Amino acid sequence: MSLKIRTLIVGSRIHNMEYDYLIKFLALGDSGVGKTSFLYQYTDTMFNSRFISTIYQSKGRNHRVHLQLWDTAGQERFRSLTTAFYRDAMGFLLLFDLTNEQSFLEIRNWIEQLRLHAYCECPDVVLCGNKADLEDRRVITEWRAREFAEKHGLAYIETSAATGQNVARAVDTLLEKVMIRMETAVDRAMLPGRRGRPRNVNDSDLMAPASQTCSC
Repeated sequence: MSLKIRTLIVGSRIHNMEYDYLIKFLALGDSGVGKTSFLYQYTDTMFNSRFISTIYQSKGRNHRVHLQLWDTAGQERFRSLTTAFYRDAMGFLLLFDLTNEQSFLEIRNWIEQLRLHAYCECPDVVLCGNKADLEDRRVITEWRAREFAEKHGLAYIETSAATGQNVARAVDTLLEKVMIRMETAVDRAMLPGRRGRPRNVNDSDLMAPASQTCSC
């Protein structure tokens, strides 16, 4: 089985391709929803280059990020995607076609696969209602899609791979979510008792109930 891979750099043009973070995103969704066109729009049309001069800034620091986008074109039957492909990705662009009812209904199956095979049960996902430019052919209303996204805790953005509408915004939103998760994990690791350091039995959070949220 082959997996189409498109790679780009988010960060400054630096010697020997140095970077602070290597982050992989996986585009998922039924056949024909526009995954490949979406990625081409982001890497080629929108920025006219595979190398993008952008710096992710957080807490007063600039982070150079090598962002690798994986396109699952031709592998829409999710059972043919190995667990490794899911686990290697740190974020997911989940696309459906606003003009295709079935592609929207299948989102539930994609979410279930993510919960089973991704690096944790609640990975960072941006749900994209693609083909927003085909307004006269729309069958999925915005309120319906947003209601679904809120129910499943997903960010929702309507995009158009044809015009570029919100394509960069969707990728940037996912990158921000992933970076926040990474920084939170680092911050937690620096707390007393983390990384193998002994915890004080008087720690106020020692008796706190386990969180129900995913903190992978």
